[in-house]
Amino acid sequence: MPFRLPLFPLSLVLFPGNPLPLHIFEARYRRMLTDCLAGDRRFGITPAPTESQPPGPGSIGCVAEVRLNQELPDGRSNIVVVGGTRFVVGHLLDESAPYLVAMVEEFADEAGTDPSADEIASVRRLATLYLNGLRELNDEPPEEPTLPDDAASLSFHLAGSIDCDLGIKQQLLAERSTARRVRALILLLPLLTTGVENGIKVHRRSHTNGKGGTVPDAFTSQ
Repeated sequence: MPFRLPLFPLSLVLFPGNPLPLHIFEARYRRMLTDCLAGDRRFGITPAPTESQPPGPGSIGCVAEVRLNQELPDGRSNIVVVGGTRFVVGHLLDESAPYLVAMVEEFADEAGTDPSADEIASVRRLATLYLNGLRELNDEPPEEPTLPDDAASLSFHLAGSIDCDLGIKQQLLAERSTARRVRALILLLPLLTTGVENGIKVHRRSHTNGKGGTVPDAFTSQ
């Protein structure tokens, strides 16, 4: 059922269940935060094609639920949000608020699209290699990653953890098949891990981070 939601267009992708720290400094988004805190503490994060072009009908986003709010003396705020449900923008509302407000509708993965047990085992193994590599690249001690048990939560957790093109992340967010999202991650993770491993080699030699290669569009291989 459609509902009203303030929108915060950003050059990042929030996934359900994932935490995200944000720094709120623009006047219009300070107002949005104030209004959200006085209400249900929710707003929507959507991609912004350009600074002057708002998200249009059909844009996919994720509800951001404000969990922590630290107001600074000058009116800025540091907040932590957690991703809620995904939504599709229906239409923008003509309101007096200085920020965007839209009618949106939530959606979930389609029923009967669970990945196989082998695919879940594969993506968990590949994710462990990738996340352990990231820890080494960042000079952090090794640690067994804590991964969600159910397939949908696992796929969102990993999609939010990988470092790749925002367009790919947006496709992962919009995907309505859990199995296809997991399969895309199974294709992406080895490529991303190779980039991390190359970075580790450079880091060991020169104490600077290396850069990975170009990541192809995994969704064309389904």
